[in-house]
Amino acid sequence: MKDYDRAILANNIKTLRKQKNLNQAELGKILHVSQQTIGSWETGRAIPGSDTLNILADYFQVSTDELLGRKTSDSVNDSDLSKMIENARFFDGKPIDDHDKDLVRGILKRIYNEK
Repeated sequence: MKDYDRAILANNIKTLRKQKNLNQAELGKILHVSQQTIGSWETGRAIPGSDTLNILADYFQVSTDELLGRKTSDSVNDSDLSKMIENARFFDGKPIDDHDKDLVRGILKRIYNEK
């Protein structure tokens, strides 16, 4: 694994752990590894094996690609979202006007900004 990728993984593990309000020892207990192991992952000195990556991803409710910092082909950015909404003409057989498009855009942004 490249140093850059290792740093992304390390940062993602640390960030996700903190979002759950856990310290390294608590996460280690949940995953049945030592606090030192968690610390090694979070500093990039070591990387979890593939089975452990899956366990981490499941625990944090993210994909392994997200954990590794990889962009997936199905990810959507703000520009993509705007294009999709602008191209929408109908929903359930009823026309979508500009006001409706703005509402949908606002709702989706709020949902994803809260994650």
